[in-house]
Amino acid sequence: MPACRSHFVRAALIAGLVLALAACAVAPPRPEGTSDPYQSFNRKMFAFNQTADKWVMRPVAKAYVKVTGPKGREHISDFFANLRTPITIVNELLQGRPDPALQSTLRFVINTTIGVLGFFDPATGMQLPAHTTDFGVTLAHWGVPEGPYLVLPFIGPSTVRDVWKLPVDSYFDPMVWYTREHSLKWHAQYAPSLLYLVTVRASALPFDGVLDSAFDPYSFVRDAYRQQRLYQVYYGNPPFSAIQALQGSGASGENEQDIDKLLEQQREYEKSHPGTENAIPAPAGTAPAPASSAEPAPASSTN
Repeated sequence: MPACRSHFVRAALIAGLVLALAACAVAPPRPEGTSDPYQSFNRKMFAFNQTADKWVMRPVAKAYVKVTGPKGREHISDFFANLRTPITIVNELLQGRPDPALQSTLRFVINTTIGVLGFFDPATGMQLPAHTTDFGVTLAHWGVPEGPYLVLPFIGPSTVRDVWKLPVDSYFDPMVWYTREHSLKWHAQYAPSLLYLVTVRASALPFDGVLDSAFDPYSFVRDAYRQQRLYQVYYGNPPFSAIQALQGSGASGENEQDIDKLLEQQREYEKSHPGTENAIPAPAGTAPAPASSAEPAPASSTN
């Protein structure tokens, strides 16, 4: 009886701690000007990742698209999304959100059984939509600030806070468990994880043109990542104050000057690189960029 009581008390303390942490206010994002103190290192890692992507991941992803039809890719993506649902369930519990955790659990059970291991998605038709989260979002809800922006080799954009989702979430990832618990010939235990990475890269292929046409691809990816994470932390509905903090709008005049400078740099880049005009839409409320006077380059096949 004392042992049972001890386990009960320990569980109650852990549950209380989780609820207390989940009740903490979300740490505000760092202003734009202070978010990237490691820019020199980050740009080197970004260039390294871009080279690796150009010669390895992008060609593999394009080959994957060629040998699979749209429906086939959809089923494979659904399978991996369902397989990773335990990560979402655990983090929703850690964030003190039992209702979404129950919804995710029901979705996982339905798609794993009726949906044939997740290759089909009947749960969505049953009004159980997918919503993903991770330990980086959990830390944000525990009040942990995002910290400086980081670019990790082979992984890509992250922050000091988001780095922790890699080891923690992997503990609840069935693919990582499979890799850890099996040792197959030719290291075939890594095949599911590699295929998952290929599906993720293939889903990003339509955005390659936007990135390639950016004046500063590094800044474009950094800003897009931080904005995406802000929306994930607030479940798609960030308060205006958080958006202002992310943009560093405390000094609105300086912020407007920075935007104007970036737009001017983008226009100059478009003039010197015909064919990239209007690839990146201007922010709302800004005048469209003037048409480039340069002659359009002849059409050529892309890699």
